[in-house]
Amino acid sequence: MKLKNNFHIYAMITIIFWSLAYVLTRLSLQYFTPFSLGFLRYFVASCTLIIVWVLTRMKLPQRKDLPYFILAGALGFFFYMIAFNLGQKTVTASTGSIVIATVPLLTAFIARFVYREKMSLVQWLALIIEFAGVAVLTLMNGILSFNIGLVWLFLAALALSLYNLLQRRLTKKYTALQTSAFSIFFGTILLAVFLPVSVRQITNAPPIQWVYLVILGVFSSAIAYVSWSKAFAKAEKTSQVSNYMFVTPFLTSLFGFLMADEIPELSTLVGGGIILFGVFVFNFGEKLWEVIKNRK
Repeated sequence: MKLKNNFHIYAMITIIFWSLAYVLTRLSLQYFTPFSLGFLRYFVASCTLIIVWVLTRMKLPQRKDLPYFILAGALGFFFYMIAFNLGQKTVTASTGSIVIATVPLLTAFIARFVYREKMSLVQWLALIIEFAGVAVLTLMNGILSFNIGLVWLFLAALALSLYNLLQRRLTKKYTALQTSAFSIFFGTILLAVFLPVSVRQITNAPPIQWVYLVILGVFSSAIAYVSWSKAFAKAEKTSQVSNYMFVTPFLTSLFGFLMADEIPELSTLVGGGIILFGVFVFNFGEKLWEVIKNRK
């Protein structure tokens, strides 16, 4: 398989930049509120994609498809961010991580009915293995809490799952660049309600925070989401791409160690190993099983 046609490469590019975003976001929240940081991040992403739009002469989407792009922007950038931040106010970080880790499961479940996508028993088993890895990673040294924040977090997970499905639909007709760019544009427009407070906060932020914003906007948003859409365009099933989201907690822990001096605990190593094993089983388990059977 040629690299340019390999959805695994594009999915991993996205997951690496998204994992980096979690660490940079924690560092940036020392100076910005969650809502203003969300607007500034996607404002930078939009500015980047506008430049790309001009240079590539990217075509506008058809008028009949605008509602899908607006919905993608609302679900994947506006509503998701608000629901996630509200949820994180009242639950532990461990609880938040494990709830958002249900996104691949929700995406696969909904795709089963919306796109009639089927998964093998091996792939469902792999999802369970990966979810168990996230549970070990987040709960081995943590406490699971139950309150209204869980409702917001499950709504955030559902919004992100529906965004994944919309990306799958849009990439059937538009390029990955068009699909992600216009979704981000509409999401940024909706997030502009936080513009006034964002302006006040960014004028008082130190230079390093500007650097974080550029990385978050250009790499963790513009490039990451284009790559994510590209993966959906090349994969046969939605679940093949969304499945990579299970790797995010593990990579986030590694980046936290490298950038923020957060020492990985035993749960990180054990949970991360389980997650990576599950990803391997999901993508290559059936082929490996066929090889084993043929050798018998």
